[in-house]
Amino acid sequence: MLHSLGISPADSTESREFVLSRSDFQIRLGSGIDGQRSRVSMLIQRMYAWRGLLTHAPSRIDDRPNQLTLIASRGTTMFGTLTLGLDSPEGLFADELYADEIGAARARGARVCELTRLAIDPAFNSKEVLASIFHLAYIFGRLIHQMTDLFIEVNPRHVAFYKRMLGLSVAGEERTCQRVDAPAVLLHVPLDYVDRQVALHAGQPDAGARSLYSYFFSPIEQQGLLKRLQADPTLIGV
Repeated sequence: MLHSLGISPADSTESREFVLSRSDFQIRLGSGIDGQRSRVSMLIQRMYAWRGLLTHAPSRIDDRPNQLTLIASRGTTMFGTLTLGLDSPEGLFADELYADEIGAARARGARVCELTRLAIDPAFNSKEVLASIFHLAYIFGRLIHQMTDLFIEVNPRHVAFYKRMLGLSVAGEERTCQRVDAPAVLLHVPLDYVDRQVALHAGQPDAGARSLYSYFFSPIEQQGLLKRLQADPTLIGV
């Protein structure tokens, strides 16, 4: 039997207003809370180790001005996380291996961002959870910060999933990522493509579409979330 690898918060005093609340899971921002950062790091370490990957990341994740971390939980158990990184003078993590590819996007005027540190306990994973955390990253990156292009480094065995479920394409050949001591492939998607997929498919999980976009929030719910986030600067982050 698969045992949960989720992380339980020590106490409720560290809770923060949820960005999204569902009957069986919640998503919040993780920046600015020391206890949350430590548990996010623990979750990433555990999930990477479970998949046979190493990580040379520090034992805790420090706030960076161009990053926003989303945390998924159920009750008192943290079970998922994803970090959105916006371009800055420090660049993106993916620049370490793919500076030329990402630099070419910048040269044509793209506003680039990346997704990193995706870790979800499989005991809690579902298409709705995965779609929700990806859609929130899209709302922050595209609708709030006006990014135009998204990059993500993935293990080669996950390339087919991202192509099929989210429409990403290969932007950089396989190389070795020293952070996890494993092969990586750079994937890319123009965010105007995501705009179209959300408009066409979001909020229709029973429509039979194979892509993850059908599990995204409906356009009406997306607009409501965006309005609430824009009205509360403490929730926008970065």
